[in-house]
Amino acid sequence: MVSVLANSYDRHAKLLNGTHKSHVHSTEEAETLAKYKPMINSTLLISDLKEVEITATKALEYFNSTRHIVLYYEDLIKNPTKLKDVQAFLGLPVMDLTSRQVKIHKGPLSDHVKNWEDINKTLDGTAYESFLQADY
Repeated sequence: MVSVLANSYDRHAKLLNGTHKSHVHSTEEAETLAKYKPMINSTLLISDLKEVEITATKALEYFNSTRHIVLYYEDLIKNPTKLKDVQAFLGLPVMDLTSRQVKIHKGPLSDHVKNWEDINKTLDGTAYESFLQADY
């Protein structure tokens, strides 16, 4: 959600020399984009998260008869063998894959959300409470 809101902001603000970039290849560009801290609507947050969950469930149901794997961004970040699993699933030769992209939002989410206290209060004690400890 932080990345989506920050990307939407940059689409209009064009923080990098008047151009919009969703992905960057230098630490300097990443640091510039990471300075923006979105304000998340805490009133709608639970319903927004539920809607995303419902959409994902519907997508899985829709593709139920299609050969597929479920892959989460967090798995790719935390588990280096996940890319090998994807390559094997796709029937590709397993090779070391790298990217020149530089991560924009690093560290605890509390560093990247303007109204973190509101978000913390909203999610505390809910099914989404684990999102508060996310650290990438």
